[in-house]
Amino acid sequence: MTSTALARSVLTALVEAGVTEVVVCPGSRNAPLSFAAYDAAAAGLVRLHTRIDERSAGFLGLGLTRNGRRAAVVCTSGTAVANLHPAVLEAAHAGVDLVVVTADRPARMRGTGANQTTDQVGILGPLVPTQDVADLDVRQAGPVHVNVPLDEPLVPEDRWVPDVVPGTPVARVRPAVHVTIPSGPRTVVVAGDDAGPPARVLAESAGWPLLAEPSSGSRTGANAIRTYRLLLASHLGDRVERVVVCGHPTLSRPVTRLLSRPDVEVVDTPSYGVWTQRPFPVAERLPVVPAVDAPDDPAWLAEWQAADRGVAARLDALLAAEPDLTPHEVAGAVARALPEGGLLVVGASSPVRDLDLMVPRYRVGARRKVLANRGLAGIDGTVSTAVGAALARPASTRALALMGDVTFLHDANGLVIGPDEAVPDLTIVVVNDDGGSIFTMLEQGAVEYADQYERLFGTPHGVDLASLCAATRTPHLRVTSLPELEQALASPNGGIEVVEAVVRRDNRRELDERIRALRP
Repeated sequence: MTSTALARSVLTALVEAGVTEVVVCPGSRNAPLSFAAYDAAAAGLVRLHTRIDERSAGFLGLGLTRNGRRAAVVCTSGTAVANLHPAVLEAAHAGVDLVVVTADRPARMRGTGANQTTDQVGILGPLVPTQDVADLDVRQAGPVHVNVPLDEPLVPEDRWVPDVVPGTPVARVRPAVHVTIPSGPRTVVVAGDDAGPPARVLAESAGWPLLAEPSSGSRTGANAIRTYRLLLASHLGDRVERVVVCGHPTLSRPVTRLLSRPDVEVVDTPSYGVWTQRPFPVAERLPVVPAVDAPDDPAWLAEWQAADRGVAARLDALLAAEPDLTPHEVAGAVARALPEGGLLVVGASSPVRDLDLMVPRYRVGARRKVLANRGLAGIDGTVSTAVGAALARPASTRALALMGDVTFLHDANGLVIGPDEAVPDLTIVVVNDDGGSIFTMLEQGAVEYADQYERLFGTPHGVDLASLCAATRTPHLRVTSLPELEQALASPNGGIEVVEAVVRRDNRRELDERIRALRP
């Protein structure tokens, strides 16, 4: 089979498996795949995107797939393949059905020192096995790696008119079973990333507090406890007897400590991702999120709600009294600016944790969607993930992204978008404290390490974000106060724009200590 015919058969398989987005990175060896993708796009079967950086391309595909589409990323051989690894690892641990298609040299060239030739079979590790193109099955759940050996000639002799019936993406299917657990023990529901509405439904039907992360998909309704991280360090946290875990909780040490307590019964429910075992002891593992046999004593929830109102009010007052703009106020402003039907992509490290304390209790059914790469919780690829997620949800009433300055710099290539490419309306809010602030709140930020901290962990960079944005002709606005930020968020310009919110880092540890002291 010629390389052109092989490439067209691969594109046919992708379309039949529900792939609707193809991200192509330029290269010679993958030219047959690129030409086939172009013809498939011309036929209206897929939407074509091109990116010059494979790492950004991988995360663009991840963002597209996280938000309801299914994407395939196509690249050339050699180091290009390795640059897809971060996005593929995130997809594996988050259970995202991303497809990566890598061009390869013919098998006879392996081991010869031929140009751009390495062993690409298994290059993405044991969590994402390489599929043989002769036995292709891209309908499976989770990320798929298809390695395609291509020989010369690498250009087609004709245009391809595909005769393909598009398929549907892989559907997440849970067992059609009904499981009930008894009321009685003092219970909370912990909803981690991608837990979805079932966690909220359980909490509401049982009358239990809902400790939901921002990207859980369940932080709505009256049972959601805004300041749960602070309350877990109080007498309320000490009295928890049982936890029902939904999704993939990773944000806070208070939750980790709760789940590791020997006096707490942990009831687990399924989560997506290649590793399904929990890092904490589990008393019972259920096939679905359960129902409860009867509502529990309402006094337990009422205690949490009353304490939450009090601590939240004190937290807001503390932040309002600060003379300078704080990261928490930035997160709160972004959360308030997210309208019903809107999309928010939030970066790892401090911003998602700040948002966790500040996000309001959204109305049930308002279709606000908050996404985060919590499979491995890395900071890489966040700009491209946000662009992909926004492109995949054009009906969003507003698309926002919230991330730190180091996260933004880590994927500044995500702003390099060609003139013929689809560009979403997306406001990227960058919390700029000139370095990494999360470490100030960890052991490394203790005073005894102060002489080493800045060089090893604070990592000030001094980058002029306005100039960086100007290089890609991305509109940029710098704000230093909450009113300026709120005005900027209220006046989007369309397209991709960056709002740089300048905050302090030198007082972050002290501010965090004062916030943690607010517990009742």
